Amino acid sequence: MPFVANSDADRKAMLATIGVKGVEELFSDIPAARRFPKLDLPEALSELEVLRELESLASRNVTASTCAWFLGAGAYNHFIPSLVPALASRGEFLTAYTPYQPEVSQGTLQAIFEYQSMAAELFGMEVVNASHYDGATALAEAVLMAQHNSPSRPRLLLPAALHPEYKEVIRTYLSAFAVKVEEYSGDPAQAGLGEDVFALVAAYPEFEGELRDLTAAAAAAHAAGALFIVQADPIACALLKSPGSMGADIVVAEGQALGNAMNYGGPFLGMMGATGKLVRKMPGRIVGEAKDHEGRKGFVLTLSAREQHIRREKAVSNICSNQGLVMLQTCIYLAAMGKQGLPAVARLCWDKSHYAAQEIGKIPGFRVRTQSFFKEFLVETPVSAEEISAKLSRRCIVPGLPLSRYYPGREHELLVCVTEMATKAQIDLLVQSLKEVSR
Repeated sequence: MPFVANSDADRKAMLATIGVKGVEELFSDIPAARRFPKLDLPEALSELEVLRELESLASRNVTASTCAWFLGAGAYNHFIPSLVPALASRGEFLTAYTPYQPEVSQGTLQAIFEYQSMAAELFGMEVVNASHYDGATALAEAVLMAQHNSPSRPRLLLPAALHPEYKEVIRTYLSAFAVKVEEYSGDPAQAGLGEDVFALVAAYPEFEGELRDLTAAAAAAHAAGALFIVQADPIACALLKSPGSMGADIVVAEGQALGNAMNYGGPFLGMMGATGKLVRKMPGRIVGEAKDHEGRKGFVLTLSAREQHIRREKAVSNICSNQGLVMLQTCIYLAAMGKQGLPAVARLCWDKSHYAAQEIGKIPGFRVRTQSFFKEFLVETPVSAEEISAKLSRRCIVPGLPLSRYYPGREHELLVCVTEMATKAQIDLLVQSLKEVSR
């Protein structure tokens, strides 16, 4: 927050304007004995001393930029070009929230339009909204869309290998509905679809890294009259088949990887795309390009009744948000990376993660469990993964996520993530360190 330098004359003028003689009068409603208690505080420090103290404390943190970082599981360490925060932190963007009076917010609307256009191409979808709190709430909102589309069908099929926290968010959303949530393992095309299923959900890739071709699953869902929802990694979509090309009706993703820092877990960006037939059921905001009566280009909120944003009883969803600044950073990132840059990032993730898996798989006692993956894979360890993580963290290596955090019976499994940020030297260091701590 900027420092506001008010002079004594400024303060005197403000007090006179509100009709009080001094600052003390502003506290007159507080009992006198409680107004200005004596605080047992140390002597004041200079700015230089405070900065040194803060820097000393900050240096004790383990960060992705100071360690060999192989932790993913929903929050990913990707490169953010300097122009992304530089442009997004401009005052006209930083202070803007959401276009409740959209026609006078042309800059905000254009940014949303550009974001939606690029995200739609990435997902292979006809329309994308702006937007949701994070990937988990975007998926939960997609499930609600599907349930509203077929309210007489009571069953939802979720992959057992979906992120555990995403499953908890979905169950919380559905707690007020008569919906039976069932989990399946393996190929989603064999998930046990029936005429009572309103939606089949698949992860692309799954929480443990497994990648599957989802074309058959989409066909099976549609044959049963259900909607097919895909929770995707947006960077993977730049290299692999898009969910839309495989038949997805709704695609959701966590947009943090696209130009947003991990930020201790937020704020993140929930992305959602859908086919044209579902556009009227989408929550969030959709921006379209139009022309005024003089033929000048402009941008408007479209394809949804404005009541859904301001009248609770007519809203498609009451728990969604524009997430404008986070969406803007993703928009800038996608524009900066372009059609060549984003696939190049995805290719680096693919190549580096497969090199890491290959080398880890050579270590006696270690086995890579994931068969086909993008940037994240599951490793079976000869000793406790928690023990490995604790030992390597003391060497400033974060080797991944011990799955026992979510699954207490799986103490010997480590989820390793390798993005374009990992150097070959860091991967080799991880491999050598795993050899040493497992002896």
